[in-house]
Amino acid sequence: MHSSILSKRELEIFTELIQNKTTKEIGNKLNISEKTVRNHISNVMQKLGVKGRANAVVELIKLGELTI
Repeated sequence: MHSSILSKRELEIFTELIQNKTTKEIGNKLNISEKTVRNHISNVMQKLGVKGRANAVVELIKLGELTI
């Protein structure tokens, strides 16, 4: 079994992001602040060494972390 580079929370956030949800909508759904959502997104971009959410999504799909 392959281990995910994303935490459970990061995966939840990116799963919402690819459904075109805003940080506010994601925060509301997961009961966390928008700032926390943005921090998780930034952390993922840093882990992947990419700039921008779209690039992070593309990379996560390539790595098999996300499916659309």
